[in-house]
Amino acid sequence: MKCHCYQGYLLEGEPRGQLVEGAYFAPAPESKSGTEDTPSRAIVVFTDIFGLGIKNPKIIADELAQRVGCDVWVPDLFDGRPPFSSAELEPLLPDTGNPNDKLSLMRKLRMTWFMVLRRKRVRAVYADVVDPRATAFLTKLRAEKKYEKLGGVGYCYGGAVCLRLSAAGLLDALVACHPSVNDIESIAALRVPVAFVCAEADKMFTPALRRQAEEHLEARKGTEKAVEYEFRDYPGTVHGFATRPNPKVTKVVEAYRAALEQTAEWFVKTLHP
Repeated sequence: MKCHCYQGYLLEGEPRGQLVEGAYFAPAPESKSGTEDTPSRAIVVFTDIFGLGIKNPKIIADELAQRVGCDVWVPDLFDGRPPFSSAELEPLLPDTGNPNDKLSLMRKLRMTWFMVLRRKRVRAVYADVVDPRATAFLTKLRAEKKYEKLGGVGYCYGGAVCLRLSAAGLLDALVACHPSVNDIESIAALRVPVAFVCAEADKMFTPALRRQAEEHLEARKGTEKAVEYEFRDYPGTVHGFATRPNPKVTKVVEAYRAALEQTAEWFVKTLHP
């Protein structure tokens, strides 16, 4: 299995929603849109570094709208300019057919040089650039749509974004899919129900950090800082599987579908009035 974080594996089907002021919008199903509770809740999908440049987050938004029965939004975190493409980064990555493969010294040097040359685009992913944009989107969404509860699901880079926004009190429930975090501080700041979708091999949200995160949340049980949480591990997967599964690897596709169902179930449980 390859690490899918920088690969452009595309999901089957085409998006059914629409762009609204630069954000993708998947409306609640018509059969449920007349119920009292549906307008009071929505889900926001935070993308990986491909942003809205590929269709996958839009298709995921469509699926969640149907399964949870609420509006789903996908903001443009990069203002129409995703920082990288798979064609640029994939040649620099190791062949991770074996999840235990290590990045060679030569490729590490080439990657470092690539980032130096693309430093202006690297700047586009900094928290002080993206977080104010995402914060403004969530604030406007609550004000204009009158949502009482907002859930956030983030993939890879977007997983780290929604963890930070949750800590700032901007989200009411959270799903972090193999988030690109490498320290416990993001977990320690959580104050809302959170579910983790965990890859077996992940160089970002490593198995060690995943265990530390669960131990931290377990230790908070029975205190005023306790939050509802769950961790699910998906054997045979690597970072990125929940948003860009390799369609040729049956086990990965099945894990993607199971992770999507986990996400939907979590929001049905935590966002329902």
